[in-house]
Parts: sequence; C-alpha cells; structure tokens
Amino acid sequence: MERLFFVLGSLSAFLSVALGAFAAHALKSRLAPEMLQIFEVGVRYQMYHALALLAVGWAASRWPGASVSAAGWLFVAGTLIFSGSLYLLSWTGARWLGAITPIGGLAFLLGWLALAWGAWNAN
Repeated sequence: MERLFFVLGSLSAFLSVALGAFAAHALKSRLAPEMLQIFEVGVRYQMYHALALLAVGWAASRWPGASVSAAGWLFVAGTLIFSGSLYLLSWTGARWLGAITPIGGLAFLLGWLALAWGAWNAN
C-alpha cells in the first residue's frame, strides 16, 4: 500500500506542476482574474495533498494500519473533489460546483485526522 500512495502522490504532484504552468501560461489570457485565482487554489491544494500522499506512503511503511490507509484514500478523494471542482468551476463558470468543493475540504480534514490517529495508535 505504501508504494501505491507514493506513486499516487508523485503523479498528483506532477499534475499539479503541469496544471500550474498551464494556468500561468495558457489560461492567464483566457480566464477572468477571479477564475484564474480559483484555479490556482485548486493547484495549491492539490500540491499540498500530493505531498501528504508521499507522507502517507512513508507512514504506511512505518505504521501500517487502516487509519493510515484511510488517510491516503481521503487525500485522493479530497483532491479529486476539492481541486477537481475548482478546476471545473474556473473553466465552466458553473457556480453550483462551489457547493461540492467543501466535501473535498472535509475529506482533506478527515485525512489529516486519520493520519494523526494512525501515527498515535501505532504499535
């Protein structure tokens, strides 16, 4: 499991850098400044949680258990929902996507709690 989370984190970090560069160069002239800022928030949180997935990969090798694995999957889900909804919102302008974003934020928060719980309860 640790290898899977490390690979997912690495790929997510790669995608975050690529999307950030895409925003800086290709989207700057195509999106309104407020939509570009929304896109950049998605990129930022994707990178934070890509690094978190690397930490989960390491933690899973040191403190294997359900809580650490749950943290990894919550970070994956949070990235897809939080960052994904912000990317779609900035591209489409569909404001209803903003109602989905907090679900991803909750997944991030629960992931951090699960990671802390997994480390605390490790044998």
